[in-house]
Amino acid sequence: MSLIRALSEELQARSDESLRALFAARPDLMSPPVPDFPALAARASARASVQRALERLNRPQMQVLETLHLCTNTDTEHSASAATVRKLIAGSTLAAVERILASLQELALVHRSAPPHGTVAGHRQRFYLPVGCLKDVVGIYPAGLGRSYTELVRLQPAFAQRAVQLVGELHRSGVAIQEATTPMEAALSLQHWTSSPEALREALAGAPERTTALLAKFGNWAMGAVPQAQRKASVAKQGHDVGPVDWLLARGLLVPLDAAHVELPHSVGLSLRGGAVITDFSLSPPVPELGSTTAALRRNAALGAIAETLRLVGELLYAVKEQPLATLRSGGVGVREMRRLAETLRIDQHLAGLLLELSALSGLVRLDVDSSAWVQPPQLEWLALPRQEQWLWLVNAWLASERVPSLVGQPVNGPGAVSSHRPMAGNTVNALSAEAQRPDAPLVRKRILEILNELTNEAAAADGTAPVLDAAAVLQRAEWAQPRMSRRFSSMIRGVLAEAELLGLIGSGALSQLGSAIAVDRPDDALAILGEHLPAALNHVLLQADLTAVAPGYLAPELSEKLLLMADAEGQGPATIYRFSAASIRRALDAGHDASSLLDFLSEHSATAVPQPLAYLVEDTASRHGRLRVGAAASFIQSDDEATVLELAAESKAAGLSLSRIAPTVLISAAPPRQTAQILRGLGLSPSVEESEPSVIRLRRGNGATTPGSARPVYTAPRTAPADADVDAQLAVLRQIRAGTAGSPNGAGQGSGEAATQLGLETLQRAIRLRQPVSMNVVDSTGNASLETVVPLSVSGGRVRVFDPAKDTERVLSIHRIIDIEGAEDLHP
Repeated sequence: MSLIRALSEELQARSDESLRALFAARPDLMSPPVPDFPALAARASARASVQRALERLNRPQMQVLETLHLCTNTDTEHSASAATVRKLIAGSTLAAVERILASLQELALVHRSAPPHGTVAGHRQRFYLPVGCLKDVVGIYPAGLGRSYTELVRLQPAFAQRAVQLVGELHRSGVAIQEATTPMEAALSLQHWTSSPEALREALAGAPERTTALLAKFGNWAMGAVPQAQRKASVAKQGHDVGPVDWLLARGLLVPLDAAHVELPHSVGLSLRGGAVITDFSLSPPVPELGSTTAALRRNAALGAIAETLRLVGELLYAVKEQPLATLRSGGVGVREMRRLAETLRIDQHLAGLLLELSALSGLVRLDVDSSAWVQPPQLEWLALPRQEQWLWLVNAWLASERVPSLVGQPVNGPGAVSSHRPMAGNTVNALSAEAQRPDAPLVRKRILEILNELTNEAAAADGTAPVLDAAAVLQRAEWAQPRMSRRFSSMIRGVLAEAELLGLIGSGALSQLGSAIAVDRPDDALAILGEHLPAALNHVLLQADLTAVAPGYLAPELSEKLLLMADAEGQGPATIYRFSAASIRRALDAGHDASSLLDFLSEHSATAVPQPLAYLVEDTASRHGRLRVGAAASFIQSDDEATVLELAAESKAAGLSLSRIAPTVLISAAPPRQTAQILRGLGLSPSVEESEPSVIRLRRGNGATTPGSARPVYTAPRTAPADADVDAQLAVLRQIRAGTAGSPNGAGQGSGEAATQLGLETLQRAIRLRQPVSMNVVDSTGNASLETVVPLSVSGGRVRVFDPAKDTERVLSIHRIIDIEGAEDLHP
């Protein structure tokens, strides 16, 4: 029977509670909704869905599933029981294996099947088969074991040519192996010889001394890299100084795949493991050895990191406001701009890149399409928020973002990067470029925080000390909890931990109380904790006679921005020093301030009186400022009629031109000549345009356009289960099908088009593996259908290559012209 039809029958027999649990664990099965049980079974058997389901399995579940896959055959419907699986997993118990198989059955990754032919099953013994696409999803090395000798002979022509000679040399040298005359017989002889751990141990007794260490490297993976892997190695011609690789190649214990890679065959790997597929089975996760830190150190480190990050982000926003960051043609911000930003903030370039990425993903800086530069949006709400809400704004945006700030500065195709291009010298990921994008970043980031919280709760001590968690400890737990995602975790773990420490989720190497609250989706608790412990921003400085102002702590963003306007910041940390000079005072005067407003501001925000040298500096610089005035003007308006000029300057409809009168008959405008003339014509005037601009079309915002205001980010955890209403609606559809009131009367039949397509592909792929004939209903170019019996050979690119026994020829058919396919077992019922 088709595996999809068998799974469909099993799903139809389930209770609604069981189906609810299935949809909660595999929400993609009902997105979009399925019309019937055959369609549900087809989707549950699809490769993409199975791959997502395997990513959620822990190590014991994956080990049992891979062992079941190795001892079953879905093509011949050779099933296996929990007792059979248990024998191949060292350290397991029958009860544990049965529980795991039952959980895999609940996930629709395995289903019940009849016992193998000739097997007498016990009363309570259950036999299982995995879904048909599991082999494609798990890969060619399930449980790290290689392929069988027979498969290697069939797929590796060079080894097939060498196999018969190799077996003959072994037989003549006294090895107890059966002679062979064909490559397949040679493969079976090698397989029989190496299938016994005792026989393999006896053969390895005479191997070179480094052979055992070499074979140990194949403990977790069957393929390895070996220089000149296809070199000729012979038992008869080997000397006393033969190396371990040549010794193994000469005996067929390693099989060359190409010029640089070899594979350890299945039977050899299984014998090296003592006949067990799994040797490290454990139902409990590994417990890492962790250091500890005090609660006070953790809290102070987290609060210090938060305060420093908020201060630096405020300074970064001011720096971008004063001088926007230019973008490269290829996208992102170049190294030169990042160096300038780092020097302005007085930090290293790596930290500057992290802060810029964090500001951009939070919406605090945006790309201006007119100037192709990163700028600060006007009327930014973040600047006016309390400090704890500013922090939550950054954390929410970081959790939800698909960008990975820590990738900035790494090689373009380095760990975690998503580029297939080979990196050139110095070719690294630029800040705000597309290479720092990772669609799975929110899921991985949230899962890492959850693992940190799990490890913290497990290692909690009565004295209040907190465990120090490093990347190795988190990876060890992640590889046990979700081994299929371990590569994603390893590529991002160090960056995520560094970013979490920057945001105060980690303090002194331990998960902070804020991090625990965020990990369990309690942002309000985090706000309350932070509001209680984070010192309020200061609104005063200490002015000194040496023309400096000392910040006694972290300043409010408005105060810091004004100080940066009239003074130059020095140093780093909370006690920043702001140095006043003639140039810095002139900068404030250029921004529209005068001496009295500057002195009033300093008096208001100083804990002491304004020192006399500073007051003299401000007044003296202001007295010499403005003798020559430089302004911006894009065009001018001149008229001999002074009354017309006065009337135009007072016209409210011309306010968009920002007109200024510089002479009795001359006005200047902030708009270009053509735009100015167009507005004047709209007022009923007839100006003439005198300009020498190149004929370039520029796109500009209209007069009434405004930049959208900032939107405060609200993080929503990635949904792991569908909504209850959606599940109820899906169950209602399936209940109708089950009751026979809609759709197909037989829930296990052919079903919908989705199920029919998946059934056809299943039949086709099974026939290719077994080299069995199938009956195809094929439509030609004129629309005429014909029933053909052929043997499919391969399928790829929307085409299937078949052998036609009637015509003794091979030909290629387009899959879209095949209406339906029936397997050989269905041709003669």
